[in-house]
Amino acid sequence: MFSKSCEYGIRAVIFIAQKSLNEERTSLKAITQEIDSPVAFTAKILQQLAKAKIITSIKGPNGGFEIAKEDIDSIKLSEIVNALDGDNIYKGCGLGLKVCSSKEPCPVHDKFTTIRSELRKMLETTSLFELATSLETGLTYLRR
Repeated sequence: MFSKSCEYGIRAVIFIAQKSLNEERTSLKAITQEIDSPVAFTAKILQQLAKAKIITSIKGPNGGFEIAKEDIDSIKLSEIVNALDGDNIYKGCGLGLKVCSSKEPCPVHDKFTTIRSELRKMLETTSLFELATSLETGLTYLRR
């Protein structure tokens, strides 16, 4: 459903938010170890997220990645997805056809329209705070 870069990006941002809630910055190395992702690929993803102002990158010996504590609750999952994948997740055909519309539907068009609508609602209402705190309490995991 999401691109690989978006999957890694969501996991990275949740981890950074968890650390930021504890007033800690985290390094690229710690992020890649925690979310089990390739270093160079993750660095590019984090660069995109910093450019989109979802995370902050601090250079230097005490640097790392962080999110302002007061922003964590206002950042929605949809912002991360939009920064990395754009809005294609809401538009594309469920079967990957180039042409799929209500006039020329694929076999799953109507069912997929409902799923996309529910997905949009979930992404737009799920806050980073909610995800980071469930990770902090051990209710969820970033890798297995």
